[in-house]
Amino acid sequence: MDIVYIRDLKIQAVIGVLDWERAIRQPLSLELEMACDISKSAASDDIADALDYAAVSTRVVQFVEDSRFQLVETLAEQVASVVLQEFGVPWLRLRVSKPAAVKAARDVGVIIERGEKP
Repeated sequence: MDIVYIRDLKIQAVIGVLDWERAIRQPLSLELEMACDISKSAASDDIADALDYAAVSTRVVQFVEDSRFQLVETLAEQVASVVLQEFGVPWLRLRVSKPAAVKAARDVGVIIERGEKP
């Protein structure tokens, strides 16, 4: 199994359950690992045969910036659904971290895996 990844995708989003969190945008960092057979794109050297990580990044940023979830868990599930459905990815691991959530911690968040590993 090959993996195409995106690390430390920084996005500002409305996320949280407290009233003050609903009134501001907070930083999030996303990391995606997506199963993808790269043999065809490696042979053709053509982006049309590849999982376009720039297109995935653009779509995820747009989706998260337009969202207004309370829980990081809900955001993670919805982002995973977008990537799996819109980009034909069979499996992904997604890490969503919220750096400003807990003062004493660098960040907090969730890591989920969805789909079937090839």
